[in-house]
Amino acid sequence: MDIRYFPDKESVDALLSANEPVLVLIDFEGKTALVGDIDEYAEHHILLAQAGYDSRDIDKFLRFVADGEGVDWTFVCPPDYKGIKDKQRRIERFYSDGLETAKAAFEKIGISGEIVIPKRYKRHFDAMLGK
Repeated sequence: MDIRYFPDKESVDALLSANEPVLVLIDFEGKTALVGDIDEYAEHHILLAQAGYDSRDIDKFLRFVADGEGVDWTFVCPPDYKGIKDKQRRIERFYSDGLETAKAAFEKIGISGEIVIPKRYKRHFDAMLGK
């Protein structure tokens, strides 16, 4: 996995050590992770652009905010994820694929803690569970 840090690895490590939040983007294949200072980049699409990607490609990445205590998953399942037409199956697959990819990436980055989907992003997740 190619892990890129913004502005640099030392700054990101210092933030995580101080329990300060960082933005994390991981492509769906788990080949690339972008980790950046949330105060400097503010939003995932800004970090994506800083890394040289088109900011409109945000739906090609898993999106997280992490600190020294855990990880919040900005859970938004793209409507065309893996070409799966059935919404419930698509969300289930997105969740299981994303969880597996994220755990592997966070281990390599050095981020630990529970991955949580905050209430404001649970709409898709709740739809999967039939709530």
